[in-house]
Amino acid sequence: MSTELVVLVDEQNTVLGTIRKADVHSARTPLHRGFSTFVFRSSDKHVMLQNRSAKKKTWPLTWSNSCCGHPGPGESNVDAARRRLKYELALVPTLIEEVAPYRYCFTKDGTMENEICPILVAIVDHEPVINPDEVRAVRWMEWTAFLKSIERNPQEYSEWCIEQARILENTPRCKELLNLEVVLT
Repeated sequence: MSTELVVLVDEQNTVLGTIRKADVHSARTPLHRGFSTFVFRSSDKHVMLQNRSAKKKTWPLTWSNSCCGHPGPGESNVDAARRRLKYELALVPTLIEEVAPYRYCFTKDGTMENEICPILVAIVDHEPVINPDEVRAVRWMEWTAFLKSIERNPQEYSEWCIEQARILENTPRCKELLNLEVVLT
C-alpha cells in the first residue's frame, strides 16, 4: 500500500495533484479526497463498526464506521470503496451507493485528518474476514442502538463516524436503501 496515491484537492474538490498515502497524514495534512462506508447486513440491517488496527497512523484502536479510504487518481468513490472493503474485510457488497456529501478536519495525537469524504452505504450478505493490518475487530449493531451508543460514549468513536451517522439518520436515500426508520431517541 506504500505506493497508493491520494488525490489532493481544493475546497471546490478541484484536483491539485497527488501524494503517496504514506506521506499524506501529518500534523498539517493537506486537503484530499476520501470516502467513508457504512456497511449493513442484509439479513437484519445491522450496521458493522470497525475497531481500527493499532497499526493505523490515524485514530488507531478507535471504533469507527465500517470502512474508510481514499480514491486513487481517476477512481470513483464507489470503486474505491469496493476495493477497500475487499482488502480490509474480504467483503463484496450486493449494493453500494454514495448517499451524502461530507467534509471534515479533525486532529488527534498530533495527526490531522482533512478530507472531502462522501458517505457511502453498502449492503452485504456475508460475514467479514478482517485484515489485521487494517482492522482490530468488528461488531454488528442495530442502528438505533448504535446512535444511542455514540451519544452516550462519543470518546469511543472517531469524530467523523459520529458526524456521519447523524447525517445518515437524516438522509432519505439511506432510509430508502435500508427500509429503516432512522430516529435518534
